[in-house]
Amino acid sequence: MEDILDITLQVTRTFEALDINYFVGGSLASSLHGIPRATRTVDIVADIEEEQVEAFVERLRKKFYVDAPMIRSAIAHRSTFHIIYLPTMFKIDIFVMKDDEVSQNELKRRQTYVVTKSPQRKVVVASPEDTIVHKLYWYRLGDEVSDRQWQDALGVLKVYGRRLDFVYLRQAALALGVPDLLEKVYKQAGLS
Repeated sequence: MEDILDITLQVTRTFEALDINYFVGGSLASSLHGIPRATRTVDIVADIEEEQVEAFVERLRKKFYVDAPMIRSAIAHRSTFHIIYLPTMFKIDIFVMKDDEVSQNELKRRQTYVVTKSPQRKVVVASPEDTIVHKLYWYRLGDEVSDRQWQDALGVLKVYGRRLDFVYLRQAALALGVPDLLEKVYKQAGLS
């Protein structure tokens, strides 16, 4: 099976070619920032607009299942659509960028991550702080039972430790309604 990162880079290069702001989040971001783990999907946040849909579909349609009406609906509702890499049926969930303060902060704070040096390949990912907070948010949405979400947040905390922007982490956790979970994960990581 083709590497998940290679599949993801095909999509992110398309965003870059079309001048669409994006960043990779979810388990791939937490694996790059923290402790790697296998994932069944990749999450990407993209600021895609209606007028970019046809070019996006055209660039990917030979290797991916892409549904233009689904993408247009997701743009109209600021929701999610997915594309599927046909050779392996690997799914990528694309979250249309919302126009709120949390999303705008994430976009400003995204980072370029070098995934291989020779040849050099890069991908834009959510900041470690935003990755932690979103993992806690999804943990809360899942009734606080997903060990994967929790361990992903904990892994990024353990790798970055005191290098994190704790003021921003607190603000982002408050904005997403998870400050209690942030305190709990701090304690487990030995950062309280």
